[in-house]
Amino acid sequence: MILRLSRRTSITLTSLVLISGVAGSGIPAHALDPAPGVADLVHDIDEILSDSRLTMARSGVVVRSATTGEDLYTLDGGKLFAPASNTKLLTSSAAMETLGPDYRFGTQVLTKGKDIYLRGTGDPTMLAADYDALAAKIAASGVKVVTGQLVADDTWFDDVRLGTDWAWDDEPYYYSAQISALTASPDTDYDAGTVIVSVSPGAGPGKPAKVTTKPDTDYMKIVNKAVTGADTDVLVEREHGGNTVVVTGTVSKQYDEWVTVWDPTLYAASLFRKGLAAHGVRVIGPTVHGATPAGAKIVAEHESMPLSQLLTPFMKLSNNMHAEILTKAMGRKVSDAGTWAAGLDVTESFAKANGVQTLLLRDGSGLSRMDGLTPSSLASLLVSLRDKPWFTTWYDALPVAGEADRFVGGTLRSRMRGTPAAGNVHAKTGSLTGVTSLSGYVTSAEGEPLVFSILTNGYLSGAPRDLEDRIAVRLAQFTRTAPVDGAAPTLRAETAAQDDGLECSWRKPVQC
Repeated sequence: MILRLSRRTSITLTSLVLISGVAGSGIPAHALDPAPGVADLVHDIDEILSDSRLTMARSGVVVRSATTGEDLYTLDGGKLFAPASNTKLLTSSAAMETLGPDYRFGTQVLTKGKDIYLRGTGDPTMLAADYDALAAKIAASGVKVVTGQLVADDTWFDDVRLGTDWAWDDEPYYYSAQISALTASPDTDYDAGTVIVSVSPGAGPGKPAKVTTKPDTDYMKIVNKAVTGADTDVLVEREHGGNTVVVTGTVSKQYDEWVTVWDPTLYAASLFRKGLAAHGVRVIGPTVHGATPAGAKIVAEHESMPLSQLLTPFMKLSNNMHAEILTKAMGRKVSDAGTWAAGLDVTESFAKANGVQTLLLRDGSGLSRMDGLTPSSLASLLVSLRDKPWFTTWYDALPVAGEADRFVGGTLRSRMRGTPAAGNVHAKTGSLTGVTSLSGYVTSAEGEPLVFSILTNGYLSGAPRDLEDRIAVRLAQFTRTAPVDGAAPTLRAETAAQDDGLECSWRKPVQC
């Protein structure tokens, strides 16, 4: 008997019948005899993956029953792929296990001698208003003058600001901001280490544009070369190595750009110093980097929301800086070292204890193209996490297909609308140029919980996210016994013109 198996076809112990093996042939001593519904599923996913856009690309796909562990479909499940933001599945779950859902970042103001100290632990949710509130507490305590220095203490983390493998030309953009234990965000998306630069029409055609920042800060020097025009075509660029921002082009309506700051530690300190001045507290000395000495007295402090709440903006909007801050926070807790190396050791240990057999991690967010994960390992992790006491909180923080609310649908809010996957698929998206991924959970038409991981690398077209969506919709329609009725729903497709290789939430204003 000659047995022919598709390279895409799943071979699972639960759906095999024993036959005689062919010695030395490499053919297993089992042949696939799946239920009709499984055979239909394999056929349909094979057809989806036959798309011509994948001819030159590599795709890895695993679909697994979350209850039986059975692989319903697998294609190159054990091979390494660049996962992009699917890396955050590991980082976020490791953080929940290591730091705990109730973990909060703390920011303190201390005094000793003539100096005042601002000490942080990485809180990405600190706003200008929070630094102002700390300053108000100092003023309320009766302090009028600080005769010494304002010391910005970011020593909770190391001083390595950017990931080793991050692209240099991403550095001005908010999804690649510098990491510091003292930082600030301009909005409640909590885009740490950034300022919003707003460009608006001026007094009339050809007249200078109006440029403002949020928060209002003099930490950045604005060079405004933009003018009012009939169209909006604005370029906002921060010069490397400093905080000079050059604005050029024409503007007909308000345009906002999220711009990273150079040295977020001193930026945060500048917001605090401005707050002190506003509340009548004068600091005579300069602002400097430094460590808080032993015996310093705490005079004001602020705590962040718990990690269980931070998961929502982190995962829904695929916030890279949250992932890296949490990575260093885990390293600090476990090894007393707020470094990428220490934090990634924690994530790797957690991942391997929860089904991830093969991985390569260089950061917590997936910005590095050296990160490597396998679809099978991601599926194993997703199954394992269902037994965690914090699973429901973590699961609810994943983007939900077709849900219009940004803080529910997240990066999936515009995908799979009006399909059986809408409101059903909870999954993490991921994208870089030439990389797209989608891994998560879906409940079949018969109520069976499934996990899936779809990783695609090396395509030359626009991101084939519509193929991910078609697979997810097909899984929502899956039954083991009955064929799928009806034509496949029309899905929102990404085109080359739309695709710039970024998560939709990384294109500000949010375009998900």
